[in-house]
Amino acid sequence: MTTVHRLLDDAFAGVEPSPEVQDLKEEIRANLEARAAELQAGGVTPDDAARRAFDELGDVRALVADAQADVAAQTGGAPRTPMQEAFAVAQQQRVRPKPRFVLGVVLASLVFVALVAVAVLAALDVVALPAVVVAAFLLTASSAAGFVVGSSLSQETTTNHPMPSRRAGGYYLATGLTVFALLLAAFVPLGVFASWVYVVAAGLFVVGGVLFTMLGVTQTNRKKAWVRDVARAHVSGHHYDRFEHDPVAAARFGVYTVVIWLVAFVVFVVLGITVGWAWSWLTFVVALAVMMLVLARMLFMSQDERPHDQQ
Repeated sequence: MTTVHRLLDDAFAGVEPSPEVQDLKEEIRANLEARAAELQAGGVTPDDAARRAFDELGDVRALVADAQADVAAQTGGAPRTPMQEAFAVAQQQRVRPKPRFVLGVVLASLVFVALVAVAVLAALDVVALPAVVVAAFLLTASSAAGFVVGSSLSQETTTNHPMPSRRAGGYYLATGLTVFALLLAAFVPLGVFASWVYVVAAGLFVVGGVLFTMLGVTQTNRKKAWVRDVARAHVSGHHYDRFEHDPVAAARFGVYTVVIWLVAFVVFVVLGITVGWAWSWLTFVVALAVMMLVLARMLFMSQDERPHDQQ
């Protein structure tokens, strides 16, 4: 329940960490999750259930204030530096990887390595496999790579909230498409696939790249409250994240990205037919360079270029 975590972290933002405060936080978290589960069983959406459970609990900030006062009384109110506070909070809120997640990542990695190795042996004529079987192996290996990325992003960490499953699935798809495109292109020179597979690989690569970009520019802040507090304390103020303050600019960059990669794909096909497929891949290097320049120009603005309300 991501919303429960966010609400709770916001309520405890700035509280001096201690075992007592952490125990209180976990007790409140358990109560909130139990009540939210009851509300969801009655047909309430997960976000509304979490917020309603939070409201029903009463003045959580009063409980936090009492806990903070108790901690201050125990420590004598001695102030801490931001780095000391961040370290202490990190120790209190440390999240360990779940055994099931670790096992899944290890198995997926082994599947990826094994299938790619078999495909390489087939390309070297050590193992006799039809091209369609090799392609199926590469597709499965790409799916395993996507699983590692998507599953990793969906896990809660010490500093980040878990990514929603649908967005993590988007990264899974983008990773799978990109890895599959690169593997297909790598096996064409080995004689496994015909030259026209370059076109398929290029199309998949473009789709994966566009999907990565769209997911990136629309990503909301996943940092936990204590991480954001520490980050704000150390911001220099010379530059700021434009996409965070200007969603229209983020959407505009997404459109620019789609146009850049579509043009790159068309140029890739034309150069592949006229010059040769080996050299046509340089098109994507140029497209990536152009996209990074556009990103650098749009994402970061100097002090003079900022809106007046952000200076």
